[in-house]
Amino acid sequence: MASGILLAVSLLTSFLIAISTFLASRILNSRRHRKRAVGFFHPYTNDGGGGERVLWCAVKAIQEEIPDIDCIVYTGDHDASPQSLAARATDRFGVQLLRPPKAVHLYKRKWVEESTYPRFTMIGQSLGSILLSWEALSSFTPLHYFDTSGYAFTYPIARLFGCKVVCYTHYPTISLDMISRVRRRSSMYNNDASIARSGWLSRCKLVYYTFFSLLYGLVGSCAHLAMVNSSWTRSHIEKLWRIPDRIKRVYPPCDTSGLQVSSLLSERPAETPVFISVAQFRPEKVLSVFSGSLIGPNLRARP
Repeated sequence: MASGILLAVSLLTSFLIAISTFLASRILNSRRHRKRAVGFFHPYTNDGGGGERVLWCAVKAIQEEIPDIDCIVYTGDHDASPQSLAARATDRFGVQLLRPPKAVHLYKRKWVEESTYPRFTMIGQSLGSILLSWEALSSFTPLHYFDTSGYAFTYPIARLFGCKVVCYTHYPTISLDMISRVRRRSSMYNNDASIARSGWLSRCKLVYYTFFSLLYGLVGSCAHLAMVNSSWTRSHIEKLWRIPDRIKRVYPPCDTSGLQVSSLLSERPAETPVFISVAQFRPEKVLSVFSGSLIGPNLRARP
């Protein structure tokens, strides 16, 4: 019996050593063959939201500031081609790229889809993003890795591959507010009523959220430069990631060219007040910080 256990342990140890050696060799080989390029990790390039607009504004900024560096987009949309991506940036967001970005297709996007994890969705998607980033960086290893979708668990992987890690965070994966709601047993979007009613389940979820927040802080701290879209996000990210000197607030790029204030004023009833506030959206800020992070240490952003 003892000899059988020793044999099993020996085989398992040999297997783990072989796997570790193989993975280490892959990483070292990729590090040696890094390309002078910026890789944008954006698995959903057809989402049509503000995150995609940030992506294309960032690509445009780098093309304008550093014309001789390639821009690569890691996408899970298999029908995406360089030409279709450039056309979408123009047609959907009005962002005219200098040239089409190169596309690296990802085939393991299911590992970051919400439907894959009916329970423990947050940590499931986060761990799945590790596999997806491994696929991305194994296919093409750039000098600079940009995450524009909020997959913080990919940052340690990118650093293993020798990349400089830059990210734009729209919303933290977990926030202190979410933990507070569970602690107060509030029934809200992130806390099911059945859990809120149970003291035991609430304590279990609180342990889960606390553990996840610690992991989130650890992986987030691997970013060389983190940009956030608001003061609220910055406050939470600073507390979780604990890298305040590497966090910059950059308001999201917002196209206001189509906003015709005069027409709004002419069509409204005389007694109806109009409130318009576009001052906080600074397209040139996101452009300059994305490109500035590659040019040098003098980041042109609001501290």
